[in-house]
Amino acid sequence: MRQLRGNVRYRFRSDDHDVNVVIEGAADWVQKYVDELGLGGVGWTMPIGTEVKATNLSSVSRKRQQAGIDIEMDDAPEDQKPEDMGPEPDPSRIPVVRRPIGELNLQEKLQQVGMTPAERPDLIDLMDILDDMDPPMPVQGATSVDPMAEAWLRELLQLVVRDHGMTGLRTEDIEEIASSKLGGREGTALEVWLESLFSAGKLVKIHGGDATGWSPSPKWLIGRI
Repeated sequence: MRQLRGNVRYRFRSDDHDVNVVIEGAADWVQKYVDELGLGGVGWTMPIGTEVKATNLSSVSRKRQQAGIDIEMDDAPEDQKPEDMGPEPDPSRIPVVRRPIGELNLQEKLQQVGMTPAERPDLIDLMDILDDMDPPMPVQGATSVDPMAEAWLRELLQLVVRDHGMTGLRTEDIEEIASSKLGGREGTALEVWLESLFSAGKLVKIHGGDATGWSPSPKWLIGRI
């Protein structure tokens, strides 16, 4: 921790181990407990209670400040127009962009800033990636009906959401990609099982058109539920 004076706040958080440490107080006192807890080199420390002074004041505000008038607390009466209306607006700083309606090329603009739109992952590729994975650890928890199938589903949705930037997968896609790893569930049996995970707060249901999609709950994705 770098040397600070006055009151400081130390924070350290680890989602993997469900640890959240917050220590506030005088800098020397906080440093003492950070060292005793063996937290040196992790987390971060920041000063607290530091007075923040306004900058870029208007001429009226500067005069009021020089006169010792509190520009934050000395509010004008409701029926009186405030003296300080802030700096004069500068229309020249506002860019003007005109184009015919419908002529904005989003794909071109994304390419100009180095971004590419999300692409739907190929189902065969996802199936191959899943087949090459080592079997995951079964899900822990009393709410799990089929711990191994749930673990495989979590691996699949994590692959889709984190690696491919997609929101989720349709029921039909889940069946085609991973039915054999989900206890052989197909059709209605698969839908009923997915509904049970949705009811348990592990999945988010996506309604769209003539198909239903499924997205992982963030807590379930990191094994918190």
